[in-house]
Amino acid sequence: MSTHDDNPAASGADTPPTRPVDAEAALEILTFGCRLNAWESEVMRKHARDQGLTNTILVNTCAVTNEAVRQARQNIRRARRDNPDAQIIVTGCAAQVDPDMFGRMPEVNRVIGNDDKLKAETFKPADLLGGTEKVRVNDIMSVTETAGHLVEGMEGRARAYVQVQNGCDHRCTFCIIPYGRGNSRSVGAGEVVDQIKTLVDSGHSEVVLTGVDLTSWGEDLPGKPPLGRLVQSILKHVPDLPRLRLSSIDAIEIDEALFEAVTGETRIAPYLHLSLQAGDDMILKRMKRRHLRDDAIALCERLKSARPEIAFGADMIAGFPTETDAMFENSIRLVDECRLAYLHVFPYSPRPGTPAARMPQLERAVIKDRANRLRAKADEALSRHLDGMIGLERAALVEKPGFARAGNFAGIRIEEAEFPRAGALVDIAISGHDGRELQGVITG
Repeated sequence: MSTHDDNPAASGADTPPTRPVDAEAALEILTFGCRLNAWESEVMRKHARDQGLTNTILVNTCAVTNEAVRQARQNIRRARRDNPDAQIIVTGCAAQVDPDMFGRMPEVNRVIGNDDKLKAETFKPADLLGGTEKVRVNDIMSVTETAGHLVEGMEGRARAYVQVQNGCDHRCTFCIIPYGRGNSRSVGAGEVVDQIKTLVDSGHSEVVLTGVDLTSWGEDLPGKPPLGRLVQSILKHVPDLPRLRLSSIDAIEIDEALFEAVTGETRIAPYLHLSLQAGDDMILKRMKRRHLRDDAIALCERLKSARPEIAFGADMIAGFPTETDAMFENSIRLVDECRLAYLHVFPYSPRPGTPAARMPQLERAVIKDRANRLRAKADEALSRHLDGMIGLERAALVEKPGFARAGNFAGIRIEEAEFPRAGALVDIAISGHDGRELQGVITG
């Protein structure tokens, strides 16, 4: 599972919640964590509107870190103080993993599970708000299918997201997410293609494929098609789609069809966010990851050789149990060896119920220091990445007035008096950067 603030490839857990408000329906949604959660909040918004649900705050939680859970609880208390008469409904991964904790909060009216939150009938006011059952969370491991849900864009966002997969069959020792999402389930290719056709017809220039473990798509479908086959099918059957972007992927699971599509098809954004987590072989083994550092380096070199403009992001955990100074330095070096441009750094946070929580833990001060050092390395890598783009012209998606994002995920401040609409693809000549974002001028 992976995350990056405002990264369409990711799942940020330590950032403030997004809180779009539907004033007409007196409906507010607080969303924590990943882009999949953000997409699912839009599904819930549509169901709630259709069912006439009003005077309600929906809280879509994240369970990736203890901090994400703390933020959710804090925001629930604040929401109750600010809205004493509203109904507060809590859902998401943290609610799925520990429903009773949220059920004991006096501020909360109902707790619903990750499966029920995507069902239209859940949001019938009489059923959701009536009765005495405060917690309604099923066994997520019993869920065997994932239905496609068409969301015609996401409020306040320029790009569209399509969920093609949910759940995870892997059991990394630090991760609680499989217990919040269940086992891996895929949406059929035909349904995905139809959703993307609809989004393109409604004017979207960029679509992001998202899931919990995206590269496991297809393993539960007849014939076990790989993700690369889905991507190729989308490109073939939706020829008017200008840009397809992939969310976070597991590096070890890139199949040949996917490699060929990413490196040979210009309509696929030249950016991959990799779930690397660490750069030391022993730590990777203790995490129960399925790749070693040399695998990650070889993959990045192979991708760069085939498509030089491609950029990489990665999730990295600082201060994993038993990590020595030498092991941590291997993670620092991996940033250069994989030529990473963007990092989402997680200070290790033990999650109850995971094997890593029972391993010898490091001091919090050591974890914090290593996270800071890794972030400093990330700043250096990003600056180097942006240096290489000065003087080039790149197509970018306008996200809001004055700001666009290139295919390789670089943010660009646009030096224009008037701006195209959000969601438009424009060509930008890049003139400089401030260490975080590029500056440029629209040329076409």
